[in-house]
Amino acid sequence: MGGARLIARQVRESPLELRGWQGGIFDAVLGLVLVADVLLLPGVPAPADALDLVLALVGALAVTGSRRAPLSALLLCTGCMLAYALRVHPGPTAAFPVLVAVHIAVRTGGRRLPVKVAVLAFLGGYLASGQPAPTAAQSTALLLGWFLASVAMAVVGRHRRAYLEQLERRALEAERTREEAALRRAGEERLRIARELHDSLTHSISIIKLQAGVAVHLARKRGEEAPEALLAIQEASGEAMRELRATLEVLRGSGGGHGVDRIGDLAERSRTAGLPTSVTVSGRERPLADGVDRAAYRIVQEALTNVTRHAGPRPRATVRIEYADRQLVVQVDDDGTAAPDAEPVPGVGLTGMRERVTALGGRLRAGPRPEGGFTVRAELPLEAAT
Repeated sequence: MGGARLIARQVRESPLELRGWQGGIFDAVLGLVLVADVLLLPGVPAPADALDLVLALVGALAVTGSRRAPLSALLLCTGCMLAYALRVHPGPTAAFPVLVAVHIAVRTGGRRLPVKVAVLAFLGGYLASGQPAPTAAQSTALLLGWFLASVAMAVVGRHRRAYLEQLERRALEAERTREEAALRRAGEERLRIARELHDSLTHSISIIKLQAGVAVHLARKRGEEAPEALLAIQEASGEAMRELRATLEVLRGSGGGHGVDRIGDLAERSRTAGLPTSVTVSGRERPLADGVDRAAYRIVQEALTNVTRHAGPRPRATVRIEYADRQLVVQVDDDGTAAPDAEPVPGVGLTGMRERVTALGGRLRAGPRPEGGFTVRAELPLEAAT
């Protein structure tokens, strides 16, 4: 959205487009400048009485309301400044507040009739001010040029603002279209990968599971005890099929995959495979974002797989899930053979865990424990993930 933001900032560059406290400060400064112009410029007669002073103050300060009610402010300013010019000083200084009010009224799209009435009334007042005809005509012509310049600048500014707003809408639409196209291409790529995985792996894993099941059945039919390795192959192939189906559901966008609620099943399968595993959950359990839910499950799964492969003979594993205020903490410890001073080798599993955690804005610590064994600790921010 960078291009749209740049155009929107250009739209708001005009002081008349300021809002909030910035707009209030601009209005206050503008009112003070106009009051100083009417009353304090050298050579300008001072108000003769309180009425003249009130006319000057109200006429100059009326411009500060132009942002909210441009036409009302224009008519009030014109009436007061015309009366002030006729009573005190029919010079150009009394015309400056009216010039500003006319500019703002035209810039904000005010009706043409009130603007014309204000300009004609002020110019008519000058002509009827009692000045000598040449002087009055010269002053009126000068004021008319100023008014025309003010109106022209306002029209140009209004058209520029409309043009920039149109550009902003087009930029937003173009960026939205690009994002939709990118999402569509990503969805098509996920579907292609899902089809490839289904066609290539599902058949092979099904054959392995089927052959292992037949072997177990034949062994039991002969009255023999099925080998543990064969039973493990049968269980692992069934779990691989379940994992593959969950992955395909995620790729197709039709399911969220496994989450924290399935970690107990992971621990049970680890115990069946010969790895004593305990699970502890603490804190107030609550629904998790899909990304956090899947990442927690995958981290525990990969950590338990690494314990089985690398922790040595007869290790034990402990899984801790902590629901903190702002993060979900997932920690897997084992009492294997990893030495406290050994450097962990960043394999594919650890790299994948770190990528998952980093993508969610979390932190991962994986390394040997001081008392021996290995620990994996992931801190997943709940708010950032949501």
